[in-house]
Amino acid sequence: MDKRITATQINVTTAKQILEIDWADGHHSVYPLDGLRKSCPCVECAGGHDLMSQDANPAIFAAPHSATQTIDHIDEVGNYAMQIFWGDGHNSGIYRWVFLRDLCPVENGILKA
Repeated sequence: MDKRITATQINVTTAKQILEIDWADGHHSVYPLDGLRKSCPCVECAGGHDLMSQDANPAIFAAPHSATQTIDHIDEVGNYAMQIFWGDGHNSGIYRWVFLRDLCPVENGILKA
C-alpha cells in the first residue's frame, strides 16, 4: 500500500454508529465506531510501547459491538493521521492513515461499503 495515502473526507454518523472515510484513491471505508474505539493505537489501549507498532487487526469489526460510542470531534494530525476525541474522554490515540486503511473492514471483506 502507498504510505502516502490520505483521506479526502471523513463523516461520522452516530445514529448508525459508523465513521466513513473517502480516500484520495477513490476507496470508501466504513468503520463501526465500537471496533474503531477498541482499535485505538495509543500506548494505554495497545498495552504498552512495544505493542504500539503492531499491524492493524480488522477482525475486531467481526465481533459483536458491545457499546455505543460517540465522537466529540476529530483533528487532523499533520498530513499523516487523525486524532479522535471520543465521548468517553479518551483522546490520546493517533490513527495514522496507513493504519486506518490497513484496518478497513471493507477492503478486508468484513463489511460492505
